[in-house]
Amino acid sequence: MSGCCEGECALNARHAQQRQTLIWVLLINAIMFVVIVVAAILSDSSALLSDSFDNLGDAITYMLSLYAVSRGPELKAKVALFKGVLIFLGASVVIGQIIYKLFNPVVPIFELMGIFSVLSLLANGTCLALLWRHRKEDVNMSSVWECSRNDIASNLSVFIAAGLVWFFNSGWPDILIAAALATLLLRSSYRVIYSAMQELRKG
Repeated sequence: MSGCCEGECALNARHAQQRQTLIWVLLINAIMFVVIVVAAILSDSSALLSDSFDNLGDAITYMLSLYAVSRGPELKAKVALFKGVLIFLGASVVIGQIIYKLFNPVVPIFELMGIFSVLSLLANGTCLALLWRHRKEDVNMSSVWECSRNDIASNLSVFIAAGLVWFFNSGWPDILIAAALATLLLRSSYRVIYSAMQELRKG
């Protein structure tokens, strides 16, 4: 068996597949962060800006997950715990944006919101498809899947916000969608942290 038992060879092959997938989704999210943050600044959209920070958080998350791929369950759980904290910090940034917009109201440019939310949806849909087969392999990849699934909901929310901003000619839909995204991030943070804590208790 080329110096390894069948189970060990299968595990090494799975780790190699996980690494390859994580490298791809890391690159996609790093590129999309730059693209979306520029679009968010140009469109003056809180929802789109929160989406861009979500991409940045994901890129960091994927780097950590890449590091944890071949490590033991305890380290994977610790990395997942850190990712849960990152998701919580992302939610805090969104909440801060909401508070700022309440005191500094503005109507975002809905055309840019719509175009770049669709672009981001396509990118994150690709990431979700790449991660699909790994979603139940271990706590590390499960938490990565959780982040990617959140991205799809976030992109769709921003697209809806763009339509509502156009229809009502108001910045309120942007604020309300941003608040909904913050709630989603907080719930996701809780699930990832809880799952990681359970794994650590088992260890």
